[in-house]
Amino acid sequence: MSAGCVRWVLNHGVRAVCGVPPGSRSAASRFLTCGDRSNLVSWSCSPFSTAADDAEKTPAQTKKKKPDPRSHTTISSSGRKIPQKQIQVMSETGEDMGRMHRADAIRVMDEQGLKLVLLDDNKEPPLYQLMSGKQIHQEQLRLREKQKAKPASVQVKELSFTSGIAPHDLSTKLKQVDSWLEKKHHVRITLRSARGAPPGNLDTALEQMVEQLEVMVGFVSKPTVIRDGRGATCILRPASAKEIAQKGKKSAAPRSDDSGSKVARSQASASSEEATDGSTQP
Repeated sequence: MSAGCVRWVLNHGVRAVCGVPPGSRSAASRFLTCGDRSNLVSWSCSPFSTAADDAEKTPAQTKKKKPDPRSHTTISSSGRKIPQKQIQVMSETGEDMGRMHRADAIRVMDEQGLKLVLLDDNKEPPLYQLMSGKQIHQEQLRLREKQKAKPASVQVKELSFTSGIAPHDLSTKLKQVDSWLEKKHHVRITLRSARGAPPGNLDTALEQMVEQLEVMVGFVSKPTVIRDGRGATCILRPASAKEIAQKGKKSAAPRSDDSGSKVARSQASASSEEATDGSTQP
């Protein structure tokens, strides 16, 4: 049967179901006024459509599970839910037990009263180890200490202003730098030459501004001239404990000298008074 004949048969079948007169040409408009919509022929469910076509129209969306960023810093028992069929198993003492099916690995785990722990998911097959509860706890403590030992990422704040900045505005910006340094951030300060001003010793001016900070600082990079003398920049960091101790010693040294000089002056004045007293006696 040709496609035209099939179309003619279906057209007349739909007209008969919906009660449309044979001579009417507005069959499409009569579909909406038909009382029994359940009797309408659905082209998506017709015998001429296939399940493959439907699958192509509405493909299944598979969402990939995002890896946990903390997975490499934690360790725990995988229990009896092992997604891989074949795994590499290590004994409680660290000996290689070879490649096993997950059912055999679970059976060994139950027989020995231990727990399976995933060590490396990137290997083929993935590496598991039989551990006791005490071993798992010790490994968790070791990983936590290792994570704490890693240096924390340092955040670099940036601040820029011109050489013609007003004293009040400069004081406000320096207070902001103090607060950043107290939070253990690094601060990049850029001093630009004011518009129309001749290039000067901006590195020296920047260093003098840094000396006005209330917080003791160290330099990641000292004030350096940039842009052909039209600017200067430096990177500050919080002072280390050694730098603070050295500054404390330097500030204490003049005080001790002053006290020593005061003692020497008092002794000299006392000896001079005794000499004068002895000279006046008959």
